[in-house]
Amino acid sequence: MTDAPVALITGGGSGIGAAVARRLLDAGHRVAVTGRGEARLRAFAGELGDPEGLLTLAGDAADHTQVASAVEATLKEFGRLDTVVANAGFATHDTVAEGDPEGWTEMVLTNVLGPALLIRASIDALKQTRGRIVLVGSVAGFVNTPGNLYGATKWAVTGLAENTRREVTQWGVGVTLIAPGRVETPFWEATGGLPPGELLTADQIADSIVWATTQPAGVDVNTVVVRPLGQPN
Repeated sequence: MTDAPVALITGGGSGIGAAVARRLLDAGHRVAVTGRGEARLRAFAGELGDPEGLLTLAGDAADHTQVASAVEATLKEFGRLDTVVANAGFATHDTVAEGDPEGWTEMVLTNVLGPALLIRASIDALKQTRGRIVLVGSVAGFVNTPGNLYGATKWAVTGLAENTRREVTQWGVGVTLIAPGRVETPFWEATGGLPPGELLTADQIADSIVWATTQPAGVDVNTVVVRPLGQPN
């Protein structure tokens, strides 16, 4: 068993989650990533050369049993857990007045329940390492947009981050909310393409997440809002 730090990332097979995994692996961390698509996870591991320090776990971030199993598998494989990154999420890209409710339940469960389940499943292990919880929110969790239910889920994540911090800080566990603006990721595929204007890259957001997780002992960075220059809202 090594003393190298261990991170568990939900939605880690692509986009921001995959970029965080790459950064942490390059820094000598051991990393477990979860995702719904087993083929995508295998492809991601293959791209990296199937490194010894990477564990891929297929599972649903909104399912309590599967999230708990992912935490248990990470602890069994690596012996400790220092950081969890609640990154899994998606948007239906519609509005409450004109959208299709068919997809709303899954979006709310993934975006809101998912991070709470990860916190619940990992907190005992994080107490032991005085680790960190990272919640990937959104600028949409600070700025209202007409009819945007996705934004409402991210407002919930904003609240969850501070509510969690107030409980777990007594145990030496840190909480960081990373709230990106527009990012060039698969998030936009359902809209038919990337939005106009400047976009951040997944690697740039990953840099912010890794920076938050590598603060000196005793330092708790709580809220980081990252926009591309030129994004007014």
